Amino acid sequence: MELNTKEILKKKILDAQEMVRDYETYSKKVEDAEVADLFKDFALESGYQARKLQDMLKKLEKNR
Repeated sequence: MELNTKEILKKKILDAQEMVRDYETYSKKVEDAEVADLFKDFALESGYQARKLQDMLKKLEKNR
């Protein structure tokens, strides 16, 4: 099955959101503070990616 652009964006938004949840959860479970901080940073970065993907999807939906 071949996905179109909007379907791919939706999938990647869900992937990025899941990464945010995972990294936030892991940051609270690990004992090493340095690793916890790294996971918090990764959660933020994944959140930025999700936001950009959502913005692009909205732009595509608006133009069609």
